[in-house]
Amino acid sequence: MAPVAGAGSYAAEKRKQLGGKSGIAGLMQNKKVFGLTVFASMGGLLYGYNQGVFSSVLAMYSFDQRMSSAVSDAGKKGWLVAILECAWLGTLVTGYLADKLSRRYTIILAVVVFIIGAIVQVTAQGPPAIYGGRFVVGLGVGSLSMIVPLYNAELAPPEIRGSLVALQQLSIVFGILISFWIDYGTNYIGGTGPTQSEAAWRLPLALQIVPALVLGVGTLFLPFSPRWLVNQGRDDEALAVLSNTRNLAPESELIRLEFLEIKGQYLFEKETSETKYPQWQDGSFSSDMKLGLHEYLSLLKTPTLRRRVMVATVTMFFQQFTGINAILYYAPTIFQNLGLTGNTISLLATGVVGIVMFLATIPAVLYVDQLGRRPVLISGAFIMAFCHILVGILSSKFQDSWPSHKAAGWVACVFVWIFSIAFGYSWGPCAWIIVSEIWPLSVRAKGVSIGASSNWMNNFIIGQVTPPMMEHIRYGTFIFFGIFSFLGGLFIFTIPETSRLTLEEMDTIFGSESVAKEDQERQDAIYRRIGLLGDQTPEKGASEHHEKSSE
Repeated sequence: MAPVAGAGSYAAEKRKQLGGKSGIAGLMQNKKVFGLTVFASMGGLLYGYNQGVFSSVLAMYSFDQRMSSAVSDAGKKGWLVAILECAWLGTLVTGYLADKLSRRYTIILAVVVFIIGAIVQVTAQGPPAIYGGRFVVGLGVGSLSMIVPLYNAELAPPEIRGSLVALQQLSIVFGILISFWIDYGTNYIGGTGPTQSEAAWRLPLALQIVPALVLGVGTLFLPFSPRWLVNQGRDDEALAVLSNTRNLAPESELIRLEFLEIKGQYLFEKETSETKYPQWQDGSFSSDMKLGLHEYLSLLKTPTLRRRVMVATVTMFFQQFTGINAILYYAPTIFQNLGLTGNTISLLATGVVGIVMFLATIPAVLYVDQLGRRPVLISGAFIMAFCHILVGILSSKFQDSWPSHKAAGWVACVFVWIFSIAFGYSWGPCAWIIVSEIWPLSVRAKGVSIGASSNWMNNFIIGQVTPPMMEHIRYGTFIFFGIFSFLGGLFIFTIPETSRLTLEEMDTIFGSESVAKEDQERQDAIYRRIGLLGDQTPEKGASEHHEKSSE
């Protein structure tokens, strides 16, 4: 089905005429925006660093001695890791704070919360402080995991929005990478045995405060999101931000066009909400909460939207049940179990996980639109399943005799690295892409938040159950994750390909054309009113709106 010729198609065609580029060329064409969003993506680095740093800290001798009551028991060890995933609480709160405080100030607030939690961890004298610190840090990274991509997307020109969303994932993986190697280096402080200094684990936990401070202070100098400014009725400021970040005059046709697209989107969301929920439009906290609740419920009440909820939540379920965070959180322990003798060697092997995953994510950022979502996800799932099953088979044969079968142990380690490559190019970035693009315009924000919540909740489960599984079913842990990786690949066969589809085509393949038609008619009416549907030139429409907003 061909897309409806309406506001979106007119704006896209107009933008094409004005020479907007995508991919690497688009990033180079918009160097200022690229630089700003790279800086903001430091929030992803904090998320990735904190996610990876604890895997090696858990294996350090001095940490084990200080926190023995928390790491000696598999269940408590699982809580020590999994409590970070209470970050989903931060994610849920952030949606409200981002609208009320602004995207920029919400980033700063999340950084403050993160630093408080990090300080508590660094100064911990026992397990309670570690538990409490990781919970608070989780609130911070949960907030950053949602607000930074949102800020980047709203600051970016439409042509490079996808690349900047993928940039956030790349930043997360980079944070994991450097955490592994910092842990490897600090592990030598005082020695690797009984003489090891507590600085070996306190220092890597403390180092995360440095980029957090840089992000918090630097965010004060970042521009407000132009979308948030428009939502606050501050149109002149929004126009100035667009002009400054694009290095174009405010009256240029491209700036006017982008401003009108933002304004049209704001009016669309506002009028959609007013039409569906006229009783909750007074802007009070109570009305905002009721409005948000009913918008979430609408996703569950409408059959065609329920299918999308299923796609989003199940995709994130399988992303986590590939076992990726079991590898990231407990890599040193896993490598020791695979026969790598010595804590230093296991930490070195863990560092390789970070390197290969980071490198594998780069081509995904560049080529996922050309290859399509389904082929990338399916191939990644089956490769991960094969790696898990092979490692499980090797472990079943040699788990009690690794010292005399070192070659088999190294083969198992290599396939853990291959697993990391497969995840890096496939389920790492692609799961988030699918979750962000399958929704009708009017419910997209709520839909994405449901998918994100599924990610964090399943992440919590994996962090909690992995240590008992490794202790009690041993090689069965790899077989377990291998089966779920394979099932994840089969699941992708049941969902449609979503790359390069318009909103109308997306709604057609999910069987909700009526939702798309209603959205399209409302959007066309708004765009025609502000002069973006071809009846008027963008400059004229923008000027008329500017005069009205100034009155």
